[in-house]
Amino acid sequence: MGDDSEWMKLPIDQKCEHKVWKARLNGYEEAVKLFQRIHDEKSPEWGKYLGLIKKFVTESNAVAQLKGLEAALVFVENAHVAGKTTGEVVSGVVTKVFNQPKARAKELGMDICLMYVEIEKVEVVQDELLKGLDNKNPKIVVACIETLRKALSEFGSKIVTLKPVVKVLPKQFESREKAVRDEARLLAIEVYRWIRDALRPSLQNINSVQLKELEEEWVKLPSAPPKQSRFLRSQQDLKAKFEQQSAEGGGGGECDDDDMAEAETAVDPYELLEPVEILSKLPKDFYDEIESKKWQERKQALEAIEALAKNPKLENGDYGDLVRALKKVVGFDANVMLVSMAAKCLAGLASGLRKKFGTYAGLVVPTILEKFKEKKPQVVQALQEAIDAVFLTTSLQNLSEDILAVMDNKNPSIKQQASLFLARSFRHCTQSTLPKSLLKPFCAALIKQVNDSAPEVRDAAFEALGTAMKVVGEKAVNPFLTDLDKLKLDKIKESADKVELPGGKKSAGGASSGGAGDKKTAAKAPPSAEAPPRASAPPKSSGPPKKTQTSASGKPSSGQAKKGKSAAAGGKKTSDSKEMTETELSPEACEDLAAGVLPASCLQQLDSTNWKERLASMEDFQRAVETMEKSAMPCQALVKMLAKKPGWKETNFQVMQMKLRIVALVAQRGQFSKTSASVVLEALVDKVGDVKCGGNAKEALTAIGESCSLPWTAEQVVSLAFAQKNPKNQAETLNWLANAMKEFGFAGINVKGFINNVKTALGASNPGVRTSAISLLGVMFLYMGAPLRMFFEDEKPALLSQIDAEFEKMQGQSPPAPIRCIRKLASAADEEGDDGEEGDEDGGGGGGGGQDIMDLLPRTDIGDKITSVLVSKLEDKNWKIRKEGLDEAAAIISEAKFITANIGELPLALKGRLGDSNKILVQQTLTILQQLATAMGGGLKQHVKALGFPVITVLGDSKANVRAAAMTTLQAWVEQTGMKEWLEGEEMSEELKRENPFLRQEVLGWLAEKLPTLRTVPADLMLCIPQLYACLEDRNGDVRKKAQDALPTFMMHLGYDKMSKATGKLKHASKDQVMAMLDKARALMPAKPEAPAKASGGSKGSAESSRAPSASRAQSSNDDVTDRKSEVKKVKGGAVPAKRGAAGKKPAAKGMKEDEDRSGPIFTLVPNAKEQRVKEEKQLKILKWNFITPRDEYVEQLKTQMSTCFARWLQEELFHVDFQRQVKAIGVMMERMESECEATIGCLDLILKWFTLRFYDTNTTILMKVLEYLKLLFTTLTQENYHLSEYEANSFIPYLILKVGEPKDVVRKDVRSILAMLCKVYPASKVFPFLMDGTKSKNSKQRAECLEELGCLIGAYGMNVCQPTPAKSLKDIAIHIGDRDTSVRNAALNTVVAVYNVCGDQVYKLIGTLSEKEMSMLEERIKRSAKKTQAAPAKQSATDRPAPRENATNPKGTFLRKPAQEDPNKLNQSRQNAQQSEQSSDSTSIPKEFQLDLDLIERDRNIVYEMPNLIEHKLDELLELERLEPITMPKCTVRAAFPNFDDVHNSTASTINFVISQVASSDINTSIQALAQIDEVLRQDDKAEVMSGHIDQFLIATFMQLRLIYSTHMADEHMDKKDIMKLYSCIIGNMLSLFSMEPLAREASMGVLKDLMHGVIMLMLDSRVEDMEDGQQLIRSVNLMVIRVLEKSDQTNIISALLVLLQDSLFMTTCSPMFSQLVMKCLWRMIRFLPETINSINLDRVLLDVHNLMKVFPKDKLKHLKSDVPYRTLKTLLHTLCKLTGVKILDHLSMIENRNESELEAYLRRVVKHYGQLSGPKTDRDEKNSLRTSDRLSKAMVSDVLSEIFKKIGSKENSKEGLTELYEFKKNHPDIDLEPFLQHTTLVFQNYVERGLQHIESEKETKSRIQNSTVISQHGQDSSVSNEEEQKTAGYYERLKILKQRIVHDNMGVGGGGDNEPAQRGLATSKPSVPSSTDMLHSKLSQLKESREMHQQEHNVHAPAHAHGSSSSPATLDDLKKRLERIKSNWQ
Repeated sequence: MGDDSEWMKLPIDQKCEHKVWKARLNGYEEAVKLFQRIHDEKSPEWGKYLGLIKKFVTESNAVAQLKGLEAALVFVENAHVAGKTTGEVVSGVVTKVFNQPKARAKELGMDICLMYVEIEKVEVVQDELLKGLDNKNPKIVVACIETLRKALSEFGSKIVTLKPVVKVLPKQFESREKAVRDEARLLAIEVYRWIRDALRPSLQNINSVQLKELEEEWVKLPSAPPKQSRFLRSQQDLKAKFEQQSAEGGGGGECDDDDMAEAETAVDPYELLEPVEILSKLPKDFYDEIESKKWQERKQALEAIEALAKNPKLENGDYGDLVRALKKVVGFDANVMLVSMAAKCLAGLASGLRKKFGTYAGLVVPTILEKFKEKKPQVVQALQEAIDAVFLTTSLQNLSEDILAVMDNKNPSIKQQASLFLARSFRHCTQSTLPKSLLKPFCAALIKQVNDSAPEVRDAAFEALGTAMKVVGEKAVNPFLTDLDKLKLDKIKESADKVELPGGKKSAGGASSGGAGDKKTAAKAPPSAEAPPRASAPPKSSGPPKKTQTSASGKPSSGQAKKGKSAAAGGKKTSDSKEMTETELSPEACEDLAAGVLPASCLQQLDSTNWKERLASMEDFQRAVETMEKSAMPCQALVKMLAKKPGWKETNFQVMQMKLRIVALVAQRGQFSKTSASVVLEALVDKVGDVKCGGNAKEALTAIGESCSLPWTAEQVVSLAFAQKNPKNQAETLNWLANAMKEFGFAGINVKGFINNVKTALGASNPGVRTSAISLLGVMFLYMGAPLRMFFEDEKPALLSQIDAEFEKMQGQSPPAPIRCIRKLASAADEEGDDGEEGDEDGGGGGGGGQDIMDLLPRTDIGDKITSVLVSKLEDKNWKIRKEGLDEAAAIISEAKFITANIGELPLALKGRLGDSNKILVQQTLTILQQLATAMGGGLKQHVKALGFPVITVLGDSKANVRAAAMTTLQAWVEQTGMKEWLEGEEMSEELKRENPFLRQEVLGWLAEKLPTLRTVPADLMLCIPQLYACLEDRNGDVRKKAQDALPTFMMHLGYDKMSKATGKLKHASKDQVMAMLDKARALMPAKPEAPAKASGGSKGSAESSRAPSASRAQSSNDDVTDRKSEVKKVKGGAVPAKRGAAGKKPAAKGMKEDEDRSGPIFTLVPNAKEQRVKEEKQLKILKWNFITPRDEYVEQLKTQMSTCFARWLQEELFHVDFQRQVKAIGVMMERMESECEATIGCLDLILKWFTLRFYDTNTTILMKVLEYLKLLFTTLTQENYHLSEYEANSFIPYLILKVGEPKDVVRKDVRSILAMLCKVYPASKVFPFLMDGTKSKNSKQRAECLEELGCLIGAYGMNVCQPTPAKSLKDIAIHIGDRDTSVRNAALNTVVAVYNVCGDQVYKLIGTLSEKEMSMLEERIKRSAKKTQAAPAKQSATDRPAPRENATNPKGTFLRKPAQEDPNKLNQSRQNAQQSEQSSDSTSIPKEFQLDLDLIERDRNIVYEMPNLIEHKLDELLELERLEPITMPKCTVRAAFPNFDDVHNSTASTINFVISQVASSDINTSIQALAQIDEVLRQDDKAEVMSGHIDQFLIATFMQLRLIYSTHMADEHMDKKDIMKLYSCIIGNMLSLFSMEPLAREASMGVLKDLMHGVIMLMLDSRVEDMEDGQQLIRSVNLMVIRVLEKSDQTNIISALLVLLQDSLFMTTCSPMFSQLVMKCLWRMIRFLPETINSINLDRVLLDVHNLMKVFPKDKLKHLKSDVPYRTLKTLLHTLCKLTGVKILDHLSMIENRNESELEAYLRRVVKHYGQLSGPKTDRDEKNSLRTSDRLSKAMVSDVLSEIFKKIGSKENSKEGLTELYEFKKNHPDIDLEPFLQHTTLVFQNYVERGLQHIESEKETKSRIQNSTVISQHGQDSSVSNEEEQKTAGYYERLKILKQRIVHDNMGVGGGGDNEPAQRGLATSKPSVPSSTDMLHSKLSQLKESREMHQQEHNVHAPAHAHGSSSSPATLDDLKKRLERIKSNWQ
């Protein structure tokens, strides 16, 4: 119980993880209470338990598990983050809870699962439950099925996806366990409740008894559809509604009907089925048998297909050949039984494929329709089933041409069946899928059949028309039935009443006038509750939607406006319809009607012979008409009275003018019908050319056009005019028509009706007629555009040139706004049924005509020319014949020019060629498809599925030219078809599923371009989202980039919510990434394009004035980037008045008031405004300033932000369309810069953003002014010590860099100077990445300039400026050395040379691998640079200010801002001056940067009031180099001498960075100074930690200095060797200090250690060092340093470094064998350390390096090397690792790819197996030996190790080392007997070994504190001190003792004399002697002082032991100290 008190004090979360179950139980109980107390679902407290919830449910203790489940349930119910745990928790419930015996546990587990469903995680829960069905434990299976059933019962089929459930259900009925079968039966019953008969097909194959039981249960279910009783968190509104209905009780009848309708449509049985692949199951000889002459064989082939086609759902594939074969049987087979079978097969294929069969619909429908000539019922029935099934796979629009083609067939059976097919098809249509444009031609064809002589044809036509009336409503059909008598109309209505639409669909016949119809509609209204609320409105508004025309007011029509307009149009149409059918009145009836409304005197004088009386009669007539009411005006009678003799032959022009005026008046004021118009039109046309009456005639014609519609009037007038021979009338008629088009607009104009007459006019002999015709064409061009010219390409060249000239005059003009009443025009257009397309792109109602132009062209049907011979050629195996077929197809299309949509079997044949292996034929096919697009026009839509998507597939081709051709073809098709057809269906999604990076790139790029131009898209676009998300994580970077670009365009249509919800099915990691991208895309989401601008009349002026600025900007921005012609028109149309308004009104407004306004401040300083803008951008409340070209929304956002802090007049000027006004505004800003400096900085982000917009201007004047301002701005910012923020820099610098590639030199020069200034207000290291991005530009000038700037930055600031790393940056720069552009190559070379000047030969490693050519270019450039640098004058006057040194290799003269190197003598003098000043300033060492003007200061110490210019300049750069926070530079301060380095640098890190950079200096003294400063830091324990984080940097600098010494200084004969030795000593001293501190030493990375070891070993192998004075001492010190590195470094890193170094040394043939030996010696030493270090080593990394080595040097290759030592070394390493880790070593191969193929794994398995056998028998000597024997070495390994040891003992140099190793070996392996190995040696040798081992053992006992570290490594060093005592004097005395022992042994004759032999270098040789203290501690004097007392104590203890060692080291500490001080003073 004592333990209880311990865990009771723990926090709740720790209790829940406690090992004591009671603690966990208590933790769960407290967790439940805690969870219930937390009311905030987003509280951070929930996050603590995220990782524990799974443990709650998987609790092993049954009692605690119940509480854990309760806690988990409360957590899931209340925590916002609970969704993250869904997968693991539900999985735990399934595996650990559902198998529990306690019912309560199962109940809680189910509740948890259902709660996860409630919090929107249904997909994850369902997946885990379905996985549980595969569990072997039946309890778990039963619980999973029960949970699924409960979820379905409570949440319904809309929440729980039934398809996967139904898929696994049959398998559960086959279970052996009765409980599983019973639960499956209950689940099947529950599923049936929701989807009814849709479940039956999936369960047809279960046991018949089980199926019968299910049938019985299904019958018992209530007929009422089930309701959802539990709701998701997002369905709380539905929950409230449900609870309200439950409370009211039975009040939800209407909702019940809704639910029923939804239940019927929610689940399609087809969707629950799995597709079956049948193409591979076709009989092998099917295509041969189907062509067989024997009908039995053909029947056998069809039977096989029929059996396969019975599968209800078929896998998608290429069914083209199969469909063609069946079509051939249907069309040409004489055996009617086979025809029926083939039709059934087609029906099966269509039903199984559904929409995917639509590709082949156009191929088979014409054949089926033609085959209806067969009269046998079984054939007709099969054909009907086939064509009905095919119809469901496509649309009526696509089949319309084929159906209309057979409606005029002579065979009555074909006509009857076509009509019946239409009737059946209409039943599946709606008002939207059966528009008037489609209904009109069908009605016209059916009306002809209504009058057919065959009764069956008539009846079928009545049925079809009745069905159409039922579907779209009587009002929509009536205008097309005006020619039918009442009897036939009644029969059509009767047929409509009999029609029953499938699925209880609501008809649109509510406006039917018949009582029966009204009753039926009323009766049907309640069930069809899915209709919108408008259904309850009066029947008047239920008609079909009308086309919205442009009104005079120009207001956009809202929903209500549309509704009212529709009703008005309907009412108008009814009245017009009566007038249109107005019967012609007799003269008597006309006189009677006229007498009732006109004065008697008027009628009497109409035919008077006196013209004055006739004139008076006309005046009375006019007055009567003016006072007459519209409804009482008999228009036909009045106009016929005007025609009464003399009528229209009136000779008096005054009377005639009055008559014409009266006609216009009657047409305007009365209900003027077309019948009335036909009475007067001929007379009006006859008078239109009259000089005196022509104007009145035109006015009358215009009035009639208003009443009867311009299209009808114009067609009649033009026909009448050209029926005459009067050229004047013809010319004036054309003039009137041109003017009328401008007044009425172009909507509904029948272009075809004019073309022939216009062509006649163009061919007229009268020039006036020709001129008028050309003018009319000019007006039509405004509306129709360039396609109009196609009608007249056959005209004579002279005439064509006149037409072109007229078109050229009209080019760029927009059509004028209509000024005549559009309401009548709209109703008249509706009468004609010319609704046009849905979207009107142009104002004035003219868009329709423009869009329909291609449909108006005369087209040729080329279907007959696509013969079977041509198709067979296209499919031939010989590519030449295929090419011949393509040529023929191209010729057919070219000859026809414009073709219909019927092209026979050509689509499938061309589709095959798109996949041709011959790419030339693929390109030719694409060219034909482009030709087809132009020729076919809008009819191309029906071929999108068959031919369009195969073009998309070609976008995945590997050849760029093929992809380019495919994209061109795709664009040509989309131009004709629009995007709707491409986005409907699954085809686009299927294409994106292809894992082809080229295809995905192209398609996503294309969609990203097209989607922003669309206002609406089909809902099927959502199907592409899963593929889009997959592309976001594609392996190909270009695909990912394109997907990211497309993301905002998808979001603009689908919305953020839908797209974020679609991420629910992604994996957790993927979901996080995609959600982050969605959030980013949300900020970049483009706005949907607005509805097309409608031209207006009255409000035009105000609209123009209000939109002036934006229109002007739109014009300027669209001048650069124009996407669509419609946009161009809109911009130009809006820009002209805007310009006139802005530029015209401004001068008038100028005056005193404006001058007074401009006198105030131009900027307003708003507190925290900039910070608020930054915050809003981070929160995505505003758009991020990130674009390729500025869009309008960015400009508008900037204007909004500027309005709060810019003067209003200044903002207007800055955004003015006139650039001169902008230039003046910039001038004002420059003038106010100084006075409003603070406010300018406050608005700096907005100012910079505005200037980025100007970078996109092409006007050089404003660009130069912008750059001038920016130079002044950055100068001011520098003076104010202002530093740009990240927000400001990111909004400006990328766009500035764009201009660095400007063609004009003057611009580039200014941009470069701005970049130089920029580095003073923004860290150069942060500018660097922007310039790197600039090098990726396509502009070669920009790339070159960016590279030059990079060179400047590196030269001025060193390698630290390279971000993210120097290696990555240099590799990216080096890529440009191979650029095609010369200037880019030179710039890249110059930049690399600049790097070389900084870091020397290290540059070759940084730049990576270059080609031989590029490397030679670089080396040559470096040589030339070196020569020029040497030739440059080195001397410089001390009083002169040094200017920046120009880079000699830079052809463009870019300055490298790098200080010039100083003369060494000058440096020495400066150092002496520094030492003098040290006495007065306590400054120990002054960096070189502060020594440039020391001579000047020495001469005149009184100058203390002015800071030296040079130091001020260099200090600025120094501060920028280190990216420090800005400090204020003292410009005029009094100071005695230079400050200490640390005083100037206010950042320790930047100080260290600078000092480290000096370590690699080419100047020896500079490097020594830097090393001394670092050593001073390292010697002080309290300061050494500041070096943390800089170790790699320091070691790299050290290695670079070692390389510099090796390659440069040592080769320089003039260089003082003492200086080099001094530098070497400083480096080694620093290394020893560094690697004495284990925490710092372990920071060294593997790559750096590798380089360091390489440099150190090369130093030891350098023969030149040996020849130097004290060279041998240096080598000894290096040996000691190496040991320190091996011991103190991170063991993983150093072993990896040595392995990589060994691999490199073996691989390089030029490498010295001695080098490899030294590396292996180091490895041997590391192997000795392994027993102590094995736990700290990352074995995975070490084994990976071994694997890589063995991969390069397999076992066989290693054995065949000159020496077997590498093989033995590797073998020893692996054996040691196996010995220490055992079998577990095989678990550390995780980093090796294809480990099964690795030679390493096989080797390790053998070794592990061997050790397993070896360790089997154990001895029981004692506990210690039993532990040892478990680690025994293999016999082979023992032999190898002992052989190596005895070799060392027998050598002169390594004798002591060998004895030491032998002692250690024997100590570690006491069970190994040495006798067998010594029996073949001499007795002297055996005695020597025995004495040596005894001596070492006695020494170990007396000196137990000195362990393995006292033994010299196998590099030749025989001792080392422990970590704690390395710095103590006692350690050195201990070494002297060892040396003494060594001499004793040598004197015994084993080692021989060694004193006279030259000291050997390297680790492979013995160390001649322990290094003296002078070698080791020349830089450590201060440490000796601090520990003097300790040294003295140690000396007193060990003094007797050192009596004989005085020759090698000082006898006392005082002697040692004196000697070291003397040596140090000599070095100084």
